[in-house]
Amino acid sequence: MDAIDLKLITLLQKNARMPLKEIAKEIYLSSPATAARIERLEKEGIISGYEARLDLKKVGLPITAFINLDLDPKLKPTFYPFICSHPNVLECSCVTGRYSQLIKVAFESTEALDTFIGELNSFGPTETQIAFSAPQPPREVKLEEIFCEAEEE
Repeated sequence: MDAIDLKLITLLQKNARMPLKEIAKEIYLSSPATAARIERLEKEGIISGYEARLDLKKVGLPITAFINLDLDPKLKPTFYPFICSHPNVLECSCVTGRYSQLIKVAFESTEALDTFIGELNSFGPTETQIAFSAPQPPREVKLEEIFCEAEEE
């Protein structure tokens, strides 16, 4: 990846619906050259998709929680299909530390969250934190800043 790719990725992370012509103008390339770069980044898997960000409260899911799960390793073959198919699971990561899984969920009520935690307990002990607010909601990865700072050092 070069500086143009980094700028291109930054623009797409801020607005994936930005017209190709505008992107091309911002990175000082022609529209066909810009389209070719985007296609290459997609084929290489660097850009893995495009998504709409939702306001979870406005769509009826005001309860966001982070659940730590100490997954019994023998239960992985049933846990992974369960967690991947559950519509309220936003993310699930294998992590280090006391717990082996960190699960981010969104629910319509604390009662629905409680029911889900009950289901999770069949896979191992849990610990849950409910988020009151998100002073830094999900954002783009600032590749230009990360790589430019690393080069300056």
